[in-house]
Amino acid sequence: MHRKKIVPIALILAAGWLALAAQGREFSGAHAMDYARKAVSFGPRPPGSAALRNLRAYIVSQLKLVRGCEVIPDSFTGNTPIGSVPMVNIIARFPGKSGRAVVLTGHYDTKKMAGMRFVGADDGGSSTAFLLEMAETLQGMPHNDDIYLVWFDGEEAFGQWSDSDSLYGSRHLAARWAADGTLGRIKALINVDMIGGKDLHVMNEENSSPALRKLIWNTAERSGYGKYFDTAEGATDDDHMPFVKLGVNAVDLIDFDTSKKTYWHTPEDTMDKLAVHSFDVLGAVLTEVLKQL
Repeated sequence: MHRKKIVPIALILAAGWLALAAQGREFSGAHAMDYARKAVSFGPRPPGSAALRNLRAYIVSQLKLVRGCEVIPDSFTGNTPIGSVPMVNIIARFPGKSGRAVVLTGHYDTKKMAGMRFVGADDGGSSTAFLLEMAETLQGMPHNDDIYLVWFDGEEAFGQWSDSDSLYGSRHLAARWAADGTLGRIKALINVDMIGGKDLHVMNEENSSPALRKLIWNTAERSGYGKYFDTAEGATDDDHMPFVKLGVNAVDLIDFDTSKKTYWHTPEDTMDKLAVHSFDVLGAVLTEVLKQL
């Protein structure tokens, strides 16, 4: 009698756990902060450095734990003012069935600063952490399209920012995906940069896709986070631009108010400048945007 009753209960409990696993979990700003702390612990991480190689190995090791994630290293050589530098973009693919793709990107390198210990908690660390936490969130989220997460190498300039000295990883991947046909499958590309700082204000970046900006800003408003997304337009050059120039529906989400972020490109860009709430805001908004796309 008891054995016959226990078996159905066990089956029901197992089914319940499977259902919960399929639903996944909400994006956690606290967990993203842990990832940022880990990234910063490697120290300054300019392209070609041992520290960046160690961070890359850590990112890949974490992605291999994520259910349904295919990890694709994208190695290339950056022709920089200091010579040829080996670089690697990290691509995580969550396969869908539609033949279309949505891409979330950010950079994981830090700027090479002579005579300065620059660990880039916000500038490099926050985007690295955000994408790692998004990978965990995606493993339980139903999706018809392929979803790519990309950690760009070589975002920062080695000297003075210019068209040839900056955005090495995104310029390389945009060209590669244009050549192999991936670019034509992309419905939307969303780049995140410097989004972990306190007092979050996401720039309304005017070079970005108006339609995609409208979707994100409206989603933020409906979610109760509209005050964190600026209405006045501004412009910046970032990892979205190589894709914008090739006609991709792309947007840059960056908090780039240097009058407020006095720690930008200084040794003061440390963990105390970050806030769990900022990660929570962007995580909640972009998780909902992915569902709408």
